[in-house]
Amino acid sequence: MNKSCSPRVCVRRQFRLISPWMMAVLLIAPGTTFGGDEAAVHPAELAALSTGALVICGGGYLPDEVRHRFVELAGGEQAQLVVVTTASDTADSPDVERYLELWRKMKVAALSVLHTRSRETANDPAFSEILKTATGVWFLGGSQSKVTDTYLGTVTERLFHAVVERGGVIGGTSAGAAIMSPVMIRRGNPEPEVGKGFGFLPGCVVDQHFMNRNRQPRLMKVLTANPGLLGLGIDEGTALIVQGRRMNVMGESHVAACLAPSANRPARVEILKPGTEADLTTLIRAAVARNLPPNPSLDPPAPEVAHGTLVIVGGGTTPPEAARRFLAAAGGPDALVVVVTTALGPEPPAEARIPSWLFEAGAKNVRRLHAQTTREANAPATLDLLRQARGIWFMGGRQWRLVDAYLGTEAERLFHKVLDQGGVVGGTSAGASIQARYLVRGNPLQNAEVITEGYEQGFGFLRGVAIDQHFSQRNRFDDMALVKQAHPQLIGLGVDDSTALIVTDHTMEVVGRNQVAVYADREIAPAAKPGYEVLHAGMRYDLKNRVKIEPATTTVVAQAGSSQTATVAQTGISEPAEPPEANDAAETAASGETAKALICE
Repeated sequence: MNKSCSPRVCVRRQFRLISPWMMAVLLIAPGTTFGGDEAAVHPAELAALSTGALVICGGGYLPDEVRHRFVELAGGEQAQLVVVTTASDTADSPDVERYLELWRKMKVAALSVLHTRSRETANDPAFSEILKTATGVWFLGGSQSKVTDTYLGTVTERLFHAVVERGGVIGGTSAGAAIMSPVMIRRGNPEPEVGKGFGFLPGCVVDQHFMNRNRQPRLMKVLTANPGLLGLGIDEGTALIVQGRRMNVMGESHVAACLAPSANRPARVEILKPGTEADLTTLIRAAVARNLPPNPSLDPPAPEVAHGTLVIVGGGTTPPEAARRFLAAAGGPDALVVVVTTALGPEPPAEARIPSWLFEAGAKNVRRLHAQTTREANAPATLDLLRQARGIWFMGGRQWRLVDAYLGTEAERLFHKVLDQGGVVGGTSAGASIQARYLVRGNPLQNAEVITEGYEQGFGFLRGVAIDQHFSQRNRFDDMALVKQAHPQLIGLGVDDSTALIVTDHTMEVVGRNQVAVYADREIAPAAKPGYEVLHAGMRYDLKNRVKIEPATTTVVAQAGSSQTATVAQTGISEPAEPPEANDAAETAASGETAKALICE
């Protein structure tokens, strides 16, 4: 059986932390390109070596709820805790006991204290033996440089990392927070002195006592000097809980997620309050993207498909004509078609199911691809499969999953090669939006937000456009107006359910039962909302010159922002809008693709 068709076995599912070596793939030099002429951000590979958690407290009073959450993550009453006191000035005296008192009162299986100021001792395996069975390690506050000067690069540091890699938890307060990031603020305010931290949280710089000591200016200085890093300013009495890409805030104040200004964007500070959930990957992507050439570029190339064909379906039922044209462009029934199901979720569809319309159109040679990480996307079996493909079909779901798995990989390059060799690429719903260079609705936490910094990069099969789906059905006219006002150089394409665009060269043709809204204004007045044209089945549009190829007697020109969908002038029939989707399941179901068993060799 082909590896891509094998079911996944999951003993327990947990979110994972970024390992330091994986972070290197994020920091791609500006100007690097993948699958097109414009710069792309390489995906963050988050499914790394560890399955644990971090509890990062900003100092001051440590709330009981944070302490209990740390113990819970470490195993509750079965927890094996190690408290590292080295940062404290009192670590070598009995006075340190006052900082340990509350920890000793916790109901855990074991609690040990770890401390030395000798690097030679820290490098002795016998000293850190206790860490081999630890399920949680807590770093007291004090001076962070005392901790890193003692343990960095030693056997003890390697065992700290091993705790989270096997599913445990690392926590700390004040100095114990600062050591979490690879670039560590050692001291100094407003002029910071930086050094090297342990890097439990790569891609970030952590600053503590944030509001209480007015440290936002110094954190911004560190971020400006270290482009591509995310700043996390954690206030006193507050903790940031990190489990893989998910971040939650607990305590009395807040966490500030800080992005430094760049040539293309102003500084940005996002306040994360207690109870707030944020996505670490999105914020790190945003930090990296700020230091790459702007996307979209100010003068993008004219939208065209120099070789091959694109089939872009807005969701719902795939029109029979689109199915026929897709298979014909692939080379007929015997051509190898690869169906990419990644957007559906972490696990492959049950019983290896794919859209039934492919078989109804006559396809005989269909394979599935369900990579979830860049490592899987670059696997030899995946690349061998894509080298043989004549057609690629992206199923619906959530477009951010496609970005995380494929953007910047060899697999993405091979998607483009299918087109370059005269084949066909198509997709529905999320699989439609991903075909543009500028991506909409990329937010992993919810898909109501049309512009998400960090997830604005699609595969770019069609450059110079933004593609939204379920367009009239979900009344997304105002959303596309926001995109156009932010980026008037783009052409906005709003594709309805059960409707498709067939694109060859710089001409697109509409097939299906509903409509496509085309937002083509090159300049938008500050007070104006962009207008759009409506296209129906059989109509064609020149993307290069931004004009209809054939007169349209059944369209109206509308202004975005109407609470009603665009109507057909001759009949007056309008498609009722459906309520916006609330979650992944709704988005997937909305793709409307019925399924059929796929037999794999």
